[in-house]
Amino acid sequence: MKIQIPSGMLLALVINIVYAKAIGVTQGIMAREVGSDMWIATLAATAQGMVIMALTAAVLRKHPDCDFITFAEKQLGGWFGKLVAVLIFAFFLFSFGPIMVTFVYHLKDYFLPEAPTILFVLVGCIVGVYGCYLGLEVMGRMAYVGLASIMLLNTLLLIGSMHEFDIQNLRPVLESSASSILWASRQHNTDWAMATLMTAIILPYVRSPAKRGRAGVIGMVYGGLFILMWPLLETGVLSASVTSEYIVACMQMARSAHIGQFLHRYEMIMIALFATSALIQIMMSLYCASFCLMRITGRSDYRPMIIPVSLLLGGFGYWLVDDHLRAMSFTDNYWPLICMPIAFGLPVLLWLVSLIKRRRIA
Repeated sequence: MKIQIPSGMLLALVINIVYAKAIGVTQGIMAREVGSDMWIATLAATAQGMVIMALTAAVLRKHPDCDFITFAEKQLGGWFGKLVAVLIFAFFLFSFGPIMVTFVYHLKDYFLPEAPTILFVLVGCIVGVYGCYLGLEVMGRMAYVGLASIMLLNTLLLIGSMHEFDIQNLRPVLESSASSILWASRQHNTDWAMATLMTAIILPYVRSPAKRGRAGVIGMVYGGLFILMWPLLETGVLSASVTSEYIVACMQMARSAHIGQFLHRYEMIMIALFATSALIQIMMSLYCASFCLMRITGRSDYRPMIIPVSLLLGGFGYWLVDDHLRAMSFTDNYWPLICMPIAFGLPVLLWLVSLIKRRRIA
């Protein structure tokens, strides 16, 4: 029987797969590029991501039982479907590097600097494999827990930081040019890209076809609001220049927050509430990559693909995070160049193919 999840689970998965890296690594990168305008770049990227998410839903609206791979097969044959599967698999393979950067550096750099890097990669992959094996519905339930944790973390951080907030740190607004801000937004677009291509895989498994596309876009709206709070607070409390000095800027932000005289330094609170979202990123990346490999090899079940996929993705993630310079160079410079053509180009290409075919039939 085909698994069906409610549209609320899709909304929660969209928010969770974006949140961890967006607040953990992306904001520091954008601060280095456009300074205090990083919150504007975050808004611009969210708007762009919503357009691509809406286009993804529009492509599949006429074919409610199809994902991107099946849709490509119906339009231009099996070879085109396998090509799309290879592209999406490559996307999730390379996305696993920045995901591991977020997961490992949060834990290793701030809590266990003497522990071997392989330990964190193994723990993340083992938990990810377990969740992936249990299936989409279980990961969707975990996403509800992750969403509640995100809301609680944001609330605590807002309460603990507002007394340190200086609105003057946000000035001057639009210090960078519009073109520089749009260029910097590509960094956050890589986060929304994960949500878009995940949705392109799991959309047929969402109940109520009429609500599918709306759930994805609404998830982006709420996710964008949850994320936007971080660059605003980081700029207002730490300043953009301080934020730009850190790989994981959100942990420095958590160190600065406190409530009263007794609740100081939120690092442990942040890790406890942040962990579910980070692990869902890992699970969904393994799930989507395993699903694509299943389609490439012509199998009917993705579960036999989980172990080889986790070894491949985990191996790449370990190679990347074992060297900080290599990890940040890839995340800053190479990952957007790999990500954007696939995540933005593929929905546009499939939409154009379907449009041309409809006009030919007409």
